[in-house]
Amino acid sequence: MSPLSAQSTLDTVTGLLPLSTTTTCADPQAVYNELRARYGQVAPVELEPGIHAWLVLGHKEICEVTRNERLFSRDPNHWRLLNEGRVPPTSGLGPMMFPRDNAYFADGDKHRRLRAPLDDGLASLNQHAMSVSIRSICEQLLDDVAHTGRADLVNDYAAQIPMLAVARMFGLDMARSQELRKALIALFGSGDDSQEGNANLERILTEVIAERRAEPKNDLTSAFLRHENLHNDFEIQQSMVLMISAGYETTTTWICQALRLMLTDPRFAARLRGGRVGIDDALDEVLWRDPPMSNMPARYALHHTNLSGTSILRGDALILGFAAANADPSVRSNDPWLEFGNRAHLAWSAGPHTCPADTPARLITRIAVDTALQELHDVAMDVAADQIPLLPSPWTRCPASLPVRFTPDTTTRRLAGENS
Repeated sequence: MSPLSAQSTLDTVTGLLPLSTTTTCADPQAVYNELRARYGQVAPVELEPGIHAWLVLGHKEICEVTRNERLFSRDPNHWRLLNEGRVPPTSGLGPMMFPRDNAYFADGDKHRRLRAPLDDGLASLNQHAMSVSIRSICEQLLDDVAHTGRADLVNDYAAQIPMLAVARMFGLDMARSQELRKALIALFGSGDDSQEGNANLERILTEVIAERRAEPKNDLTSAFLRHENLHNDFEIQQSMVLMISAGYETTTTWICQALRLMLTDPRFAARLRGGRVGIDDALDEVLWRDPPMSNMPARYALHHTNLSGTSILRGDALILGFAAANADPSVRSNDPWLEFGNRAHLAWSAGPHTCPADTPARLITRIAVDTALQELHDVAMDVAADQIPLLPSPWTRCPASLPVRFTPDTTTRRLAGENS
């Protein structure tokens, strides 16, 4: 039972922990456990100074919230603090929490209408062609550093792969892919440059839409332009924002966390390299321990209600603590050997808004990790595990860099490419 009194509200609770503490600290589960011990399965947190929300920590509670869109809406137009003008238009929370015309921020019939183009587009992807393309991207990126014996497996590798793969799906060239990556880093950081990052992202996609309208091609941008469920260019643009931003950020974090564990956790590395677990089981362990979205914004209460003993007022924002819920003992044991095949984690959320892109994300991540395992010989971290920096974000816990050393290789595809 939460120690908060029945009269307590987000406005009356003081001394709140900033949400970003859960993603930037050394031991997130210790912080989540501290919040749980103090407040129960629903804890008040601070998103920005003076802007508070509820962080849902329990697996059962998150499922209850995500599966009841009649009580908990995805539409930020129901956010009380936003409607009262207490969240400034320039807030770094804007790109992640202000209203947009895409499926992420809609409920009911509107959500189903806007989600259909995403589902149809993903279903139309040729997974074999994608696999060939992704492996080619991975091999080329590793070839570029193979002769040096050193690399940053985030910036030289993991962060490049999803952006290049997703950008190709939408018909973007390399230069625009790099621009998009910079914009998305700012957007997910929810800092002072978040709004600028969002503006740059939308500008690039608006340019691509205009080009595909003039000259359609066999890509997802052209497919969105043709789809009857998208009624105008703004809905097309915002649907692209959703697919590209979610596809880039979550998959990058998944790859980075898998590589980090492979390089810093001897037990995980031995099981993976020794073949005692398949790569998909290893990737599922990453989803349990460090899901791509640690904290997912947001749901908004449509009525006064009670959640696990905590009084929620109409218009309150609820953040879904996926990383906290994945450690809930009701669904997760302390013995990893008992967890093979257990995919009850919340890495892809639950309910009507379950992530539609889990299959291509797994495909990209599996190939990226497998290629690194095969191509990098005697790879080891160049810094201590506790010195790995994290990208600033209240939502994700992604390494900012993974500096490594390995045995240089100048004899294979690199030389063949130079001689061709």
